[in-house]
Amino acid sequence: MFKKIILSSLITLALLSSSFFSHATENKTVTLDIPGMTCKFCPITIRKALKKVDGVIDVKADYDSKTATVTFNPDKTHVDALIKATTNAGYPSTLKQ
Repeated sequence: MFKKIILSSLITLALLSSSFFSHATENKTVTLDIPGMTCKFCPITIRKALKKVDGVIDVKADYDSKTATVTFNPDKTHVDALIKATTNAGYPSTLKQ
């Protein structure tokens, strides 16, 4: 009897867990144009500024293309906050179309 209760509880927990994770928000990835990058050290500042934004998961800033590719949780932040972060760091940006 005790084994059946434990097994039933584990099955219920597994079903609830899979249901929870299936409704999780997908991360979003955008690319920002940042024409103000003037040296090879600019991407470091841009990465640091963007990583401070709550909800940012990953940042790749590239001097050659003068862009930053940002992966973030859209439940926690949005593109305007990313643009504000780069602008406040001295690198105004726009969403690459």
